Amino acid sequence: MRRIITLIALAAALVATPASGREMLWYDGIHAVTLSVPKAADPVVTVAARMFASDMKAVTGQSAVTAAPTEATIRIVELDRTAKTERQKLAATGVPVDSLLSMTDAFHISVINRQIVVVGANGRGAAYGLLEMSRRAGVSPWIWWGDVAPQRRDRLTIDDAFRTTQGASVEFRGIFINDEDWSLRPWSYGTYEPARFGIIGPKTYKKVFQLLLRLRANTIWPAMHTGTRPFFLTPGAKAMADSCGIVVGTSHCEPLLRNNVGEWDVRKRGPFNYMTNRKQVVDYWSERLREVRGSRGGNLLTIGMRGIHDGSMEGVRTMDEKQRALQQVIDDQQQLIARWIGNPETTPQVFVPYKEVLEIYDRGLRVPDYVTLMWCDDNYGYMTRLSDSTEQKRRGGAGVYYHLSYWGRPHDYLWLTTTQPGLIYNEMREAYDHNARKLWIANVHDPKIAGYDLELFLDMAWNINSVSAATVADHYRRWLCRQFGSTAGEALWPSMCEFYRLCGERRPEFMGWSQTELDKRTCDRGLSPVRNTEFTAAFGDELDRYLDRFAAVAARVKAVAKTIPVERQDAFFAAIEYPVFAADANARKLLWAQKARQAANGSTTDGMFAANTAIYHACAESQSAYQEIRRLTEYYNDRMTGGKWSRSMNMRPRDLPVFGAPVLPTLLTDDEVTYWLHRDTIATGHHPILLPRGVIARNAAQWTTADSGARVVSMLGHSMEAVALPKGGALTYDFTTADSADAVLRIALIPTQPNDNGDLRFSVSIDGAEPKIFSLKEKFRSEGWKQNVLRGQAVRTMALSGLKAGLHRIVVRAIDNHVVVDQWMIDRDATRKFYLFPVAGPSKGGGGKNTEK
Repeated sequence: MRRIITLIALAAALVATPASGREMLWYDGIHAVTLSVPKAADPVVTVAARMFASDMKAVTGQSAVTAAPTEATIRIVELDRTAKTERQKLAATGVPVDSLLSMTDAFHISVINRQIVVVGANGRGAAYGLLEMSRRAGVSPWIWWGDVAPQRRDRLTIDDAFRTTQGASVEFRGIFINDEDWSLRPWSYGTYEPARFGIIGPKTYKKVFQLLLRLRANTIWPAMHTGTRPFFLTPGAKAMADSCGIVVGTSHCEPLLRNNVGEWDVRKRGPFNYMTNRKQVVDYWSERLREVRGSRGGNLLTIGMRGIHDGSMEGVRTMDEKQRALQQVIDDQQQLIARWIGNPETTPQVFVPYKEVLEIYDRGLRVPDYVTLMWCDDNYGYMTRLSDSTEQKRRGGAGVYYHLSYWGRPHDYLWLTTTQPGLIYNEMREAYDHNARKLWIANVHDPKIAGYDLELFLDMAWNINSVSAATVADHYRRWLCRQFGSTAGEALWPSMCEFYRLCGERRPEFMGWSQTELDKRTCDRGLSPVRNTEFTAAFGDELDRYLDRFAAVAARVKAVAKTIPVERQDAFFAAIEYPVFAADANARKLLWAQKARQAANGSTTDGMFAANTAIYHACAESQSAYQEIRRLTEYYNDRMTGGKWSRSMNMRPRDLPVFGAPVLPTLLTDDEVTYWLHRDTIATGHHPILLPRGVIARNAAQWTTADSGARVVSMLGHSMEAVALPKGGALTYDFTTADSADAVLRIALIPTQPNDNGDLRFSVSIDGAEPKIFSLKEKFRSEGWKQNVLRGQAVRTMALSGLKAGLHRIVVRAIDNHVVVDQWMIDRDATRKFYLFPVAGPSKGGGGKNTEK
C-alpha cells in the first residue's frame, strides 16, 4: 500500500500546477529573501539553509537571512520533528501530511497565505525541498563542482497556486568513489585541501556531500584504494557525513564499514583469515560497530567477507568450504550487529553476490530475508543479474551497483565519462522493474567528471518516471539548456548527441584497440600495445568518416563557445569543450598514426618514395593532436577557474598505451609538423556512406512493423535508437534486392546480459523460413565478452544462400528478456572487413522500407 501511495504522489508531482493568474513575489530586487528554519531541525536542514543562503547571494546579490516563521518568505517544516497539532494545521491547508510520511525523503512545496512553505517528511526531505527552491531560482546543482554561475535576477516569482510533492523512488541513492588515484585524490590533497599524499580530507567530503544533497542523493561509499587514507581514519569525515544526512556504506569487499586495504595490519592482527584468526577479525569488526553506533547520518552495513584486496576469502579452497565459511561469517555478523548496533532486522544491511560469491550464493547460501541483495553490472554498464520472482519478495529488497568508470579488463575507462545515457536508462529501468529499489550506487572516479551521466542516474533514483525510453535525449537537451542557457543548449544538443554516438561506437579509452590485465609473461605490465583499429576504407572510407564526424562536432562546439557568457566559460570548457576536443584529438592522434603506419609498409616498388608525403602529413596530424590533448589538459588543471581544479584531470590514467605519444614510423620536429600541416590541408566532411551493390543496412528502429511492447531507447547503441524487445516480441523488416546471389545477414545487438541467470536468445527468420536461434550469452571475461563491451555491440551472422531478387521479409524475435536490437545489414560479401554498419544517424522513429540500389 505504501508503494502505491508513493507512486501516486510521484505521478502527481509531475503534473504542472494550473496557473492561478496570481504571482507571489519572493524576491523584489531590494530586500533579501528571508528564511525560517525550525530550532530543532535536523543538522542537514541547517546545512541546506547555508547552501540556500549562498545560492541567493549568487542569484540576487544578497544572502538569504533568517526570520520568524510568520514573517519569513520561506518557512521550513520538518514533519518528523513537528507536533501532532502542527501536522493537523498543515493538513488543513492541503499539505499531504500522511502521504509525505509514507514516502522516502519526501517534500512538499506550496504557497500558503502568500508564504512559500517547504514541508519535509524528515531532515533530508526538508533539505531537498529548500534546494528545490534554489533550482527554481536558476541555480544548477553543479554551481560549485561545475562552476555553473547562475544568472543574476532582480525579481523572483512563484505562482500562487504552485504545489509539488516529491519523494524518492529508491531508498538509498549515491556514489562509490573508486579508482580515485588520478583525479579526486590528487586534487584533494594537492590543491583544494593541501595535505600529505593520499588524504581526501573532510573539506573535500563536505563538498561531495553537498553535491549529493543537490542531486537528491543520500549515500556514500567512500574512497578506499591503496594509498588513500581510510574514511574512518580521516578526522571529521564521518561527522561531516552525519551533518549532511549522508548514509555511509562500503563496497562489497569492505564488510561492516572496515577498509581492509588501509585498516587491517597483518603485523599486529595476523592473517585476515576467519578460519584460523576469528577472534582478531571479530574484534576488528566490533571496533567499527561500536564507533558508529547511534551516528546521526546513518550506516549501511555490508556483510560477508572477501580477502583484503578483493581476493577470495582466505583459508578455504573448495566450494563447500567457502560456503560453510561464508555462512558462518554472515551468521556471526548478525550477532555482532545485534550486540553493538541494535535489531539486525531493522538495521540496513547489504549483501553483494559478486565474482565467486555469486556462485556460493546460488549454491544455497542463507542470507537473512531482511538483508538487501545488491546486484552488479559487468563493469561496463550491462546488468548481469537481477532478482527473480522469489527474491523480489524479500523484505530487504534489492539494489544495484553500476559503473560509470572502471579499472580493469579488457580496458579501463578512467579519463572521460561517456557511457551512453540510453544505456543507463535501459539498465536502471530494467533493474527498477525487477524491484531493485532499495539501493542504487554509481561507481565514479570523480563526481565532476561524471557530470551529466551521474545526474541522470540519480534523477532516475529520485523519480524513476523523470525520463522514459523516448525522452532520454530530451532529458539531456534540458540539462544542456539549464547549464548553458536555452540558446546555447539547443544549438549544442544535436552535436552532443552525435558525440555520445561516437563514444558509443568506441569509447575514447578503447581507441587504441589494446587491452589490460593480459599475461605478463608476454605483455609488459600485462598491457598489449596500441595497434591498428578495425576502421577500414569500406563503405566510402569509414575511418575518414569517423574523423569527419568528430570534426563536425568539435566545430559546432567551437561556434557555440563564442556565445557563452564569460561567467560560464569555465563551466562550458570543463563539461563540453574538454571532453569533445580531447576525444576528437585522441581519435586524430590514433587514426592518423594508423594511416602513417599503413603508408610505411616496406614497399620496394617504384612508388616507394611517393608515399613519404602521405607518411609525413599523417605523422604531423597525429603529433599535433597529441600536443593538443596536452594543452587542453594543462588548461583544465592550471588555468581554468584560476587553477581551482589543478590535478583533477589526468590525460593518461594508469599510463596505459592508448594515452601515450603516438606510435609512428618516424617523428617530426615541431617545425616539420607545422610545415606538413600547412603544406597539405585536408578537407573534412567529404566521405559520405557509399553502399556497394548488394548491401542493405538499417537501424533497428527503421522497422516495417513492431509488436506491442517494443521500445525505441533514445541515445542507445551505434544507431542511438536501439529497440528493446519484450520476451516474445518481434520486429519485422521488408527489403528488396535487385539481384539473386548468396548473401549474409549481420545483426548487431546491445551486449546485454541474461539478468535472470538463464540465456539471452533471439531468433531470425527470412521469408517465413524456420527461425534460426542465436544466443548472446558470453562467459564473463571471455574474449567474446571483451570484444562486445569494447565495441558496444554483439554481432551475429547468418548465411543467406541463394537469396532471390525481389521483396523479402526479416523477422527478429526475442526469445528471452533483455534483448535490445541495434542494427542489421545484408551483404553479398561475407568476408568484408569493416567496423561500423553503414547507416546514417537516428531515423527519428520506426517505419520505412529499404531497397537495394
